[in-house]
Amino acid sequence: MKAQKVLVSTALGVGLGTLLLPTAALADTTVSPATTPVGGTVVLTATTCNPKAGDVLFHVTGPDRDQNVRSTTAAAGGGLSAELFTAGFTLGSYTVAATCGDGSSAGSATFTVTPIGAAPAGAGGGAGNTGLLAAGGALAGAAALGTTVLLRRRRRATAGTVA
Repeated sequence: MKAQKVLVSTALGVGLGTLLLPTAALADTTVSPATTPVGGTVVLTATTCNPKAGDVLFHVTGPDRDQNVRSTTAAAGGGLSAELFTAGFTLGSYTVAATCGDGSSAGSATFTVTPIGAAPAGAGGGAGNTGLLAAGGALAGAAALGTTVLLRRRRRATAGTVA
């Protein structure tokens, strides 16, 4: 009976990991630059959104924001993008979650607003898919661990029966 529980847990872990990993690989939202001074401009880009499916909705949240930015502007590298002017933003980190016109998620990214003169030049913030990849990897690891434990128990049980 215990072996069945382990097998079911293993199968469930593998199944969930299989579902989460492709989703993480497909969703891609970036913010460039990743750090900007108050009054600076960041470019929000959802590369996986198809412009023909409608506009993208970027939801910006942070210390003093909970706003939506809608865009129909095609990005040079594909997808849709918008510019966000940070005048009046409070210093701190902001999260941008993108939803495509067809209702699918395009992932999330973060950027930081710093005091004027304090922002170093840098590349854009990457997609926030780390959590999905970590969850998928953890589920796959749990499935592998469960299989290993099950096989060791079977070997011990078989060895005990033979002796």
